[in-house]
Amino acid sequence: MNNVAKISRIALQSGAIRLNPENPFTWASGYKMPIYNDNRLLLGKAEHRSFIAEIFESFAEKYVEKLDVIAGTATAGIPHATSLADRLKKPLIYVRASEKNHGMGNQIEGPLEQGQNVLVIEDLISTGGSAINAVNAIRKAGGIVKHCFCIFSYGFPEAGIRFDEINCQFHSILTFPDLLKKAESMKMLSNDQIESLAAWHRDPFKWGETKGF
Repeated sequence: MNNVAKISRIALQSGAIRLNPENPFTWASGYKMPIYNDNRLLLGKAEHRSFIAEIFESFAEKYVEKLDVIAGTATAGIPHATSLADRLKKPLIYVRASEKNHGMGNQIEGPLEQGQNVLVIEDLISTGGSAINAVNAIRKAGGIVKHCFCIFSYGFPEAGIRFDEINCQFHSILTFPDLLKKAESMKMLSNDQIESLAAWHRDPFKWGETKGF
């Protein structure tokens, strides 16, 4: 079993990714969607955390030319950034969504020097907003960011466009199309459910309107 198939199985069996086109989930945006992602459930087992860090390490070897610091997005990216930083023996920082309104007023916590090459770790990329916010904050502080890794990406075109606009590459262990293939091979869903989920991925908002959600 390759890495994509294995992480798909882990995510589906642990409940980190749930699929339900008949009774969709309400996202923070208020929209009804047939998928819900909670990668925090992947923290429950040491072997899962280690496996994710192992894949991120292989990504770093493949894509990152020079690496000085690992950065996790607060809060979901922090544990996986920590595992990777421990594995690579690198300094660790984390990036808040915004500056604190007390104390030192930091948005970035941990040691970061001008000109250091930073790899950003995120757990989930939907449209890319939180990860891109972290990239911009690190760059503003003098760090160099060329890559962002994540566990799961929906594969929406908007995310790719937004990362291209800031000249940063993002690499995901698992994408929605890969996940759907694995769910189909595991016979977790009917053909109608597979087709409904594929239609959602092609046009999420039209899918909801068609279904009356």
